[in-house]
Amino acid sequence: MNHLERFHRVFEFKDVDRVPDYEFGYWTETIDRWHGEGLPFDKKTNRDIELYLGLEGWDCVERLPVRTGFWPNLPSRIIEEKGNRVIVDDGMGGIYIRPTDKSSIPHYIRHPLRSREDWERLKSFFDPDTPGRFPLNWDEVAESYRERDYPLGISLGGLYGWLRNMMGVERISIAFYREPDWIAEMMDTLVNLWIKIIRRALRKVRVDFAAWWEDMCYIKGPLISVRHFEEFMVPRYKKVTSVLKEYGVKINILDSDGDITLLVPGWLEAGINCMFPVEARCTDIYKIREEFGRKVLFMGGIDKRALITGGKAIDKELERLTPMLREGGYIPMVDHRCPPEVSYQTYLYYLKKKRKWIGRTER
Repeated sequence: MNHLERFHRVFEFKDVDRVPDYEFGYWTETIDRWHGEGLPFDKKTNRDIELYLGLEGWDCVERLPVRTGFWPNLPSRIIEEKGNRVIVDDGMGGIYIRPTDKSSIPHYIRHPLRSREDWERLKSFFDPDTPGRFPLNWDEVAESYRERDYPLGISLGGLYGWLRNMMGVERISIAFYREPDWIAEMMDTLVNLWIKIIRRALRKVRVDFAAWWEDMCYIKGPLISVRHFEEFMVPRYKKVTSVLKEYGVKINILDSDGDITLLVPGWLEAGINCMFPVEARCTDIYKIREEFGRKVLFMGGIDKRALITGGKAIDKELERLTPMLREGGYIPMVDHRCPPEVSYQTYLYYLKKKRKWIGRTER
């Protein structure tokens, strides 16, 4: 079997010669550590390392080269550099602090989207007809994907995730209550953007999945109420997934950290059916499968803490997930970026054990 056949057969609960060999990448600090433990210094990015180690993704799985978010990107500039941090103007009207000595999400001291006036200034950047969203040689690019033996996806983004990044958790939370029409307008703008790009792109090329990004949960559950999620987001997801289905796309992969349990029913209702990366300390993968059966697919689920402990903890973690692997509808990988507490030799041990477990013998 080739990579494309395995991808579909796993998610169709069919027999495969082996499961795809995916991982979710590495923190910068992890790569820095591994450079001192045997990883060649010229292997600097997630893709570099995945190719060097013979992995098949997740960073190596191709997506269409189309821009489905804020576009064109605006140049940022450093306002101040002090010690191990810099203060940055993001070009959109926001200002954030970024540490220079570790990996971290930006800490905004002023978000770019604070009011309807800001939205009026920024909403044109979500216009689907803005030049540059597709490559100039789009017809040639689309043709190059016609004959392939690997899965291809289209990246969409998220209704909550993107707006949360631009507004902050507190402001978007308040807006759901005080300015619901504004939230609806912004989400409708995103839906319109995605549908137009999907129709233009998928007329030319067939894809195997859509990738969504939300990051709308933390360790104890969702960042918004289930009621607001089901009212504002589920119907809009449906509009997009119904268009994807017109073009034969039945796998929708949703990336959210934290405990996703309460949101899974709404995602499934909306046609988003693959949960990723399924953080083990937060989400019980077996509980979700027991409740929803083969309606739900998974990628991830291997507890990163087992790799930090190493040795028998890794063996035990793979044993824990063996029934899920055997049932199907599941591509295992570490449940987030591999943390710097994991040594390079421990990671190689994990890969060796995992590859035997998933049936990969050619490495």
